[in-house]
Amino acid sequence: MSKTILIIEDEPGILETIRIALEAEGFFCISSMTGREGISLLNQNPDLILLDVGLPDQSGFEVLKEIRIRFDIPVILLTARNAEIDKIVGLELGADDYVVKPFSPRELTSRIRAVLRRSLPKKRKAEDSLFRSDEKKKIIYYSDKSLPLSPYEYKTLVLFLNHPGRIFTREEIMDIVWTEPEDSFDRAVDTVIKNIRSRLKEVRSDLDPIETRRGQGYGLKENL
Repeated sequence: MSKTILIIEDEPGILETIRIALEAEGFFCISSMTGREGISLLNQNPDLILLDVGLPDQSGFEVLKEIRIRFDIPVILLTARNAEIDKIVGLELGADDYVVKPFSPRELTSRIRAVLRRSLPKKRKAEDSLFRSDEKKKIIYYSDKSLPLSPYEYKTLVLFLNHPGRIFTREEIMDIVWTEPEDSFDRAVDTVIKNIRSRLKEVRSDLDPIETRRGQGYGLKENL
């Protein structure tokens, strides 16, 4: 059965290009040129949403917030060239990925398939998961034991937990997690990852949930 993609994009040319490319790949597309109409189309249960950040009636970030309140549908943001802040804010609000304009139809299709693959496994019940997060107390539990994490270690692990299977570059982690420039240095991210690994090993020496990809970055392994 073909997957349904909801496209929320206000530029007719881009919208039509995306629709043609995705339908050629076997996807079924529904679309909107405004955020408000796009939200109303969520009752059609799309499998994934392509969401432009710059919409005419409200920002894509506001739309993303509304989506995340009620739905757990994968969202890929479409952002303007070099708009680094769009990527950072989008990931913090719960976007699954982002594609920078201008993009090729092949790249977009590849990103969509990757996000859909990551979303296939059913989420485990909290009691069956290795990790559990208490956002109010800023505590992460691993195998039911609280982890003694620094603020940057906590924020980095939360980022990974919110996007299992996604690999973040050092620059992305630095941009999203670091708040004080004076705390940043060349190997700051590597040091934080090393410390997180050490904390996890103290609880479960038989597991290594953190994934390292040489030349790419770090993330949390899927299906934990």
